[in-house]
Amino acid sequence: MMRSLLVRGMLAGLVAGVLATLFAYFFGEPSVETAIGLEGTAAHSHHDAGAQDPAAHDPAAHEPAPAEGEEEELVTRGVQSTVGLLTGVGLYGVAVGGLFSLAFAFVYGRLGTLRPRVTAALLAGGAFVVVFLVPFLKYPANPPAVGQAGTIGSRTSLYFGFVALSLLIGILAAAFGRKLADKLGAWRGGLIAAGGYVVLIAVAAALLPSIDEVPAEFPGSTLWTFRLASVGTQVVLWTVLGLAFGALSEKALTEKSLVRKDA
Repeated sequence: MMRSLLVRGMLAGLVAGVLATLFAYFFGEPSVETAIGLEGTAAHSHHDAGAQDPAAHDPAAHEPAPAEGEEEELVTRGVQSTVGLLTGVGLYGVAVGGLFSLAFAFVYGRLGTLRPRVTAALLAGGAFVVVFLVPFLKYPANPPAVGQAGTIGSRTSLYFGFVALSLLIGILAAAFGRKLADKLGAWRGGLIAAGGYVVLIAVAAALLPSIDEVPAEFPGSTLWTFRLASVGTQVVLWTVLGLAFGALSEKALTEKSLVRKDA
């Protein structure tokens, strides 16, 4: 049965990844293109400013020199925004779908007598908040031309470290809430667990360093559109994953239940 749920989770993740790709293409790519254009304009302006420098009259200045950080484009922007986007988000959806099915198998039946569809929907909503939304609020995504090249490693480590911390606190809060539900009821136990998660993650977010590398001249509308599209892409991904997996898993679990009854 576990293998069956895993396959269904990966299939649901693939469907979610394709739909999330479509959303990202139509709503996210325009802001990415704008940011790339701004980056190119800034680099061109910097080059023109350098041409006005007195050192430009030095004979040695006429010798061609490679631009700093400039690399030959191996994959065109058109491929990146279509096939590359679909491949990246699609594989991400499949991987998340597989992990989601494992989490579903663990929590199913431990949340009372909820149907598989409801369990999958609640799990998807909780995972969206814990895995994406909370880390995003602390370390939001930035478009191209935002961020310093020398801090990529530290920024990545901080982000994924916060994701892991949020996930750990979320799991502990869920386990604690489950025990409280037996004593205080599901509603009170759930509220206390959610409150505990909020308090602990707020303290962790306050202790971790903040990152603000957005240039003052970068258009706020482009930054807002990009981040809004990033959130929307994840909303589509987790919503479709929860609904699709819920439908597929309910069918499988219903068939298994009928087989047991017939036996």
